[in-house]
Amino acid sequence: MEILIIALVIFLAVGIFRYYRQRAYLKTLTEEEFVKGYRKAQLIDVREPQEFEKGHILGARNIPVTQMKQRLIEMRKDKPVYLYCQSGSRSARAAQLLHKKGYQDIYQLKGGFKKWTGKIKSGH
Repeated sequence: MEILIIALVIFLAVGIFRYYRQRAYLKTLTEEEFVKGYRKAQLIDVREPQEFEKGHILGARNIPVTQMKQRLIEMRKDKPVYLYCQSGSRSARAAQLLHKKGYQDIYQLKGGFKKWTGKIKSGH
């Protein structure tokens, strides 16, 4: 029982540490804040191509998180990067990868595309 409690405490401590470390390099923005800045930035949809085709934020480029390592050359380090996915978990993963590769100015859309009420471009 004691080992279980120790393991739980360690698990929680690691989770809290990761959360605060992520907040140091990834800023989560409300839709209003996101709209103010994304036109001057690189707007990246990190969802899979079939999700992107169904509908995406106007002006976004599709670089799925699963392909991001191979496609870093497509993103500039000297311009802010605005990320979004369907709900927020994949954009957080993408941000972690970008941070490790030296990107500084990283933002994500709070609640992801499913909460987006702004302009979208939809496929078929």
